[in-house]
Amino acid sequence: MNRSAMRSRFSLKLAFIAAMLPLALAGCDKPDVPPPLAGAAIGGPFMLTDKAGSTVRWADFAGKYRMIYFGYTFCPDVCPLDVQAMMQGYAAFELAEPERAARLQPIFVTIDPARDTPAVIGEFTGAFSPKLLGLTGTPEQIAAAAKAFAVYYARGTETSGGYLMDHSRVVFLMGPQGEPIALLAADKGGKALAAELETWVK
Repeated sequence: MNRSAMRSRFSLKLAFIAAMLPLALAGCDKPDVPPPLAGAAIGGPFMLTDKAGSTVRWADFAGKYRMIYFGYTFCPDVCPLDVQAMMQGYAAFELAEPERAARLQPIFVTIDPARDTPAVIGEFTGAFSPKLLGLTGTPEQIAAAAKAFAVYYARGTETSGGYLMDHSRVVFLMGPQGEPIALLAADKGGKALAAELETWVK
């Protein structure tokens, strides 16, 4: 066999290997990436109240992922924007992955129980999605829940329309056993949040 023929056959072999390599790599198992909040001391038992006045406990969500945000309904800007992004992300994820989304419960917890009664919470969350569970409680119950999630809040500026609340701006993603998984970037919009749900909700 002459050198020209040998080079031609060798080139064909290289082309075949190059074509098959992506398929071979696709079959390899990728190592699991640990969640960003793996092992963090975030989350824990709470007992709060839903829009119907029924008691809701953290343990009630056992076996489900949970997406939880602490805010208040009288918030003039940040809370509505964050909750909107949160539920837009959830809706996009639900459309793409309905079975996985069924294992995820979005939750809004008020840090202003004096004004956020069950009825007010129900009206607020209902404006974003019927899937969004709103929770309130006594000041002591809210304080305990916020402490479990390391959430900061305090009464802030007085305005002509009433006082504002200072608070952490965080969407927590928690796992089926209540374990912390990640902080979701609501400030980046619903599309980015949906991508994070795609990554972590199995």
